[in-house]
Amino acid sequence: MPIRRFAGHKSLFPYSQTPKLSYGYRKMNVSRSGYRVFSANSSTSCIELAKKITERLGVELGKSVVYQGSNSETKVEVQESVRGQDIFIIQTIPRDVNTAIMELLVMAYALKTNCAKNIIGVIPYFPYSKQCKMRKRGSIVCKLLASMLAKAGLTHIITMDLHQKEIQGFFSFPVDNLRASPFLIQYIQEEIPDYRNAVIVARSPSSAKRAQSYAERLRLGLAVMHGEAHHSELDMPDGRQSPPPLSRTTPGHTGLELPLMMAKEKPPITVVGDVGGRIAIIVDDIIDDVEDFVATAEILKERGAYKIYIMATHGLLSADAPRLLEDSAIDEVVVTNTVPHEVQKLQCPKIKTVDVSMILAEAIRRTHNGESMAYLFRNIAVDD
Repeated sequence: MPIRRFAGHKSLFPYSQTPKLSYGYRKMNVSRSGYRVFSANSSTSCIELAKKITERLGVELGKSVVYQGSNSETKVEVQESVRGQDIFIIQTIPRDVNTAIMELLVMAYALKTNCAKNIIGVIPYFPYSKQCKMRKRGSIVCKLLASMLAKAGLTHIITMDLHQKEIQGFFSFPVDNLRASPFLIQYIQEEIPDYRNAVIVARSPSSAKRAQSYAERLRLGLAVMHGEAHHSELDMPDGRQSPPPLSRTTPGHTGLELPLMMAKEKPPITVVGDVGGRIAIIVDDIIDDVEDFVATAEILKERGAYKIYIMATHGLLSADAPRLLEDSAIDEVVVTNTVPHEVQKLQCPKIKTVDVSMILAEAIRRTHNGESMAYLFRNIAVDD
């Protein structure tokens, strides 16, 4: 019986000359597309983080122009081909939050219409994250923003330290919520002298879990502020108990007499834990309006703390925050570069910056290569 021989097509390249792709992949991954990294903001302060990330990745920043027209409309011009590629849009949030959101939406839609394969938003600080719960007769704006980003064409988001982890459920696509705590803990260990004599402080019981995470990793004590000096978001009325001024009953139906919920009455301010003769390190995710931080620092000073540090991921530092911090009992404020704050640093030398571009760059590399993100969440618990 004759033997059939099937002759395959010869390769245009010998095996030794198989064209290599980025990160050492050979012919088996020839179908994997390339990637580009763009900045959705053209201002100098906002493009700084994007440049740090691209330098770590060893790629050039994508060519695009983002600007405001004479009628204040946001315009985006992508100046290179993105067809069939993974596109990462880095958007830091300056003081003009709404303009930054429009820049991100318009750029994502421009890339979508130019046939980008995947559009991944790298948004270290996710705006409107504090508006993630129903308050009075308002709305959950964070959910609205998630829907807008999906409609504009985003297929994935990389962010850091969401104000509430449940925000990830607002999205119809994957969200990687990275943590800045390893960088801040490293700063404590390397830059705070005698940190072994420190105590981690939570500004309120609602932020005790975050503080507990720091305390357990640093093997330090924990203190919690409790009382009427701080008004937690959990204590704000949500507006659902809003009957009309006069109770109405329909004919033939008696009004219901429900048990009356007693109003909360907070005790006088107190510190649960010993801070006397110790370094107090206050940890939080966002530092924006600093009045509560300043009031907490004064109480800690009265209770015997001889140095006070603040550790926060996102340093928004709005309004008169630099001046208030400079005149306060706080010795140092440490934030990451998820939000531009160079102007605030000039106004207040107490503000220090920790660079987190390393973990953002690694997240981009792993996302493009389809690698697991588990390495970036080593030893991260559910409550962290």
